Amino acid sequence: MVTRILGLDPGLRITGWGVIEVSGSSLVHVAHGVVKSKDGEPLPTRLASLYTQLVDLIQEYSPHEAAVEETFVNRNPLSALKLGAARGVVMLAPAQAGLLVGEYAPNTVKKSVVGVGHADKAQIAMMVARLLPKSGGALNDAADALAVAICHAHHRRQDPGVRRQG
Repeated sequence: MVTRILGLDPGLRITGWGVIEVSGSSLVHVAHGVVKSKDGEPLPTRLASLYTQLVDLIQEYSPHEAAVEETFVNRNPLSALKLGAARGVVMLAPAQAGLLVGEYAPNTVKKSVVGVGHADKAQIAMMVARLLPKSGGALNDAADALAVAICHAHHRRQDPGVRRQG
């Protein structure tokens, strides 16, 4: 059975996304990219834009499950609140579509993909390119989102109930 997973790397300005298919231990790249909100617009408008773009992606790619990276605690309280709001929207879109949503700490994602919990973005992008050769060298937020999807694929096989919410 093939399972399609949508990985999401939340951000208010840029949210990375990546879709993979999993069959047994085989991982296949489907698509990746970013959704953006416009700086300077009111927060509710930016959140609505992210939500609409994510709903469109879910309709286009029809994933079976989704996975979202947990966010770091930011030193700036206002930035942390805005990022938390964006993360809520990023989790809401797949949940509203009826998908199971897995959540993974950044170190868990890095360890699942690179083998160490403190890998940098270049190491993540390199390993994503190796694991998903058809990804065409996805960078930054999109590579991170594909890494989240890969992490979910590994953890769902080990324990299908790990960190999922419906």
